Amino acid sequence: VQLQASGGGLVQAGDSLRLSCAASGRTFSSYAMGWFRQAPGKEREFVASISGSGGTRYYADSVKGRFTISRDNAKNTVYLQMNSLKPEDTAVYYCAAGTTAQAMYWRGGIDYWGKGTQVTVSS
Repeated sequence: VQLQASGGGLVQAGDSLRLSCAASGRTFSSYAMGWFRQAPGKEREFVASISGSGGTRYYADSVKGRFTISRDNAKNTVYLQMNSLKPEDTAVYYCAAGTTAQAMYWRGGIDYWGKGTQVTVSS
């Protein structure tokens, strides 16, 4: 599985942005998908994950209520809708494919990583 994230950019605080991650392969729906981020000088952290069917979702406390993860299995794509962005959301965002959404919440069960996309939020 190859993953390609896109949609990053430079926005102002309070703005919205939608990230997309397109996956290759015919088994996309069998993978849980997740978004992680890494800010300069910090470790990579979990943001959100979604089960293969889309019925189960997990969010980091820092983004709950502002970010929404979704997927379109017909398009082999997972999305991260980010609203009410804050400067502390600035990071490189990575998508990942793994075993279960819950495992990804605990930063485990990851089989594939995509290349990141930069999100910068100015104050």
